[in-house]
This record gives sequence, C-alpha cells and structure tokens, in this order.
Amino acid sequence: MQIRRSTFKDIPDIMVIIADAKNHLAAQKIEQWQNEYPNVAQVENDIKNGESYVLVNKQSKVIATAMFTTRKEPTYKVIEGEWKVNENQVYGVIHRMAIKASFRKLGLAAQLFKAFHQQLNKQKIQSLKIDTHKENVGMQSLIKKLGYQYCGVIYTNYGDKRMAFEKVL
Repeated sequence: MQIRRSTFKDIPDIMVIIADAKNHLAAQKIEQWQNEYPNVAQVENDIKNGESYVLVNKQSKVIATAMFTTRKEPTYKVIEGEWKVNENQVYGVIHRMAIKASFRKLGLAAQLFKAFHQQLNKQKIQSLKIDTHKENVGMQSLIKKLGYQYCGVIYTNYGDKRMAFEKVL
C-alpha cells in the first residue's frame, strides 16, 4: 500500500469512495456529509492546494482518500473548550477521510493518520487536529484509540456543530 498526493485523474475514484461514505453515514442515520459536501469542486481545490491524498493498493487502485494540510483551519479559531496546543502555532488538520467499503475494518484509516503524523514530525509540528459529527462514533472511536483527546465543540462554516479532537505528537 502506498499513500500519495491525489491527481486530477483520481477524482472519479475519490468521488465513488466519498459517495459510498455518504451512504454508509446515512445508513447509520448520521447527518454528516448528507448535503452537497464533500463535492468535486472541493476535491479539485484540495488537489490544486496539494492537500488531497489517496491510499492505493498493490494494483494501484485508490482505496482511501483524505485531505491533510498544515494551513490553519478557520473554523478552529473559535472553540467551545480549549485546544491542547495554542491556536497560533502551526498544526496539521485532517478532513474528508473515507475508506472504500470493501476495505473498511482493515486499519487503513490508522495508516493514513500514521503517515500524516510522520509528515508533521519531519516538519517539527507537534499537533494534529480533526473534527467529526457527534453521531460519528466510528471516527470518534478510532481517533480516541490513536491518542486524540476531546477538546470541545467547533462550528462549521455552515453552522453545524462538530466535536473537535487533537493529538499532541
């Protein structure tokens, strides 16, 4: 398995994975991703910014996707709670992580997190932040298992509440 930056050729595969993730969340009655987000324009923007990543298997098939950046997340500026590392310092952020349905439960999300932790360590950045829907217990369970701590509530740019987590590396 290899993690690499996404290319525009990957967009159809990424969108299939995202559509599948939307269906998976909907089946659990989780409202997260049940609107027009994430969409093709968002993925294209992530690719243009060098912030879209895919995990490919030995056959070079895209089996997972995520957005990872060290740019500040505007919605993290205000939190009902407190970040572990000061918001003024550089930190990493993960958004839009999804695993292809037939590859779920194989630890691939943890592999993505590990790769992003390694990138941050190389850059001497000590914090990775993520947010998720209060009903997305699968993601919450994973990030807690990986050592993330609950920090409080943030609001998306469209006003939805999200649980915010952070790991100090």
